[in-house]
Amino acid sequence: MSHPSLSPLLPRLREELFEFLRIPSISARREHKDDTRAAAVWLRDRLERAGMAAEILETPGHPVVLGEWQEAGPEAPTLLIYGHYDVQPAEPLELWTAPPFEPSVRDGRIYARGVADDKGQVFLHVAALEILLSQGPLPVNVIFLAEGEEEIGSPHLLPFVERHRERLAADAVIISDSAMFAEGLPSLLFSLRGLAYTEIRVRGPRSDLHSGAYGGAVPNPATELARILASLHDAGGRIQIPGFYDDVVEWDEETLEGIRTLPFSPEAFREGVGAPGLHGETGWTPLEQLWVRPTCEVNGLLSGYTGEGAKTVLPSEAMAKVSFRLVPDQDPKRVVALLRDHVAQVASPHVSVEVEELHSGHPWRARPGGPFFEAAREALEATFGVEPVLTGEGGSIPIVPEFERILGAPAVLLGFALPGSNMHAPDEWFPEAHLEKGIQTLLSFYTSLRS
Repeated sequence: MSHPSLSPLLPRLREELFEFLRIPSISARREHKDDTRAAAVWLRDRLERAGMAAEILETPGHPVVLGEWQEAGPEAPTLLIYGHYDVQPAEPLELWTAPPFEPSVRDGRIYARGVADDKGQVFLHVAALEILLSQGPLPVNVIFLAEGEEEIGSPHLLPFVERHRERLAADAVIISDSAMFAEGLPSLLFSLRGLAYTEIRVRGPRSDLHSGAYGGAVPNPATELARILASLHDAGGRIQIPGFYDDVVEWDEETLEGIRTLPFSPEAFREGVGAPGLHGETGWTPLEQLWVRPTCEVNGLLSGYTGEGAKTVLPSEAMAKVSFRLVPDQDPKRVVALLRDHVAQVASPHVSVEVEELHSGHPWRARPGGPFFEAAREALEATFGVEPVLTGEGGSIPIVPEFERILGAPAVLLGFALPGSNMHAPDEWFPEAHLEKGIQTLLSFYTSLRS
């Protein structure tokens, strides 16, 4: 099947994407509950206009949008396309060049919250399906699933998939929620790190105290929390929680050699993030540290007086958000249990300490190959003119291993964002040219799967 030129369609498609991006579907904020539902309604209606049957299915949290086209017949493969319509909070707002929910184009980039993660990439699939359906029947059966809670850990998606496993039965799961390795160099993912996200809270006196009148006799929760956090790593960046590495599976030399031969400059990477220097677990390259090694990071700290000027208080409590990125075969529940044991061992007996698990997800590792993986590889090469490379991803998409476990279908991850696209940060962007290239890749991918 030949595809019409996308050029006449692009102005309309871009404006539709901008409509989607203008909806502040921030799943983490209660005040945006109606906005998050509005994004679900927009996506449902857009799937219907594309020619699919679509509906909104409720969960105890934000709803799931489910679209279906099942007319290719039982001999044709069925693809489950997964994405999410919720976005991260936009703060700090003062660091955005333009308002985060008013899309703008500058120097070939579309700027808006959610344009890379994941509304823009979800929209690529919707547009490709619409184009194919305008020409006739799809060559594959399609189930389109978009959730509204990915940015808060997908707390209700796993029960949803379990409950609807027969309706969601598919031969492969297709996900575009990641970045290419570099501009002009597309990639297919072979791994995602898992996640264990925790909060450590240290409590001391019942209220803040005058640090002169009480300091030195009453334990300071901020100081005690600092001691706990300092105990998590050694000077070489290795995590010091007993048993933490017990379940880490060593990667094969072929994969590690493939990572080492990728065109990657640590110095350019350092400059790109604006860091004075790079430092990670000793003995591993930066890409290995990002893709195949586990981490422990402090994501937030809160204690005492932090306003302008001086206020000499001994704080009554201190809190830290601490996350772990995990690799096969680490289990997030076990990692949290190990953290609790470690904190109990190193914490002062003169304060109370609590470790709370906030959310988690298992790591994922693919076995590259098979008809769907090869079709994606060929489609990327046809569009970008270069064979895609295999890469890992330091972030987490917790539902991916669960899809494979529940549905028995391999996951294929092909993303169209670029490194440095500021996902979760101010001035998030997506290459304007990839609106066309992403759709073209997906058109080639879908049609190549004709039975």
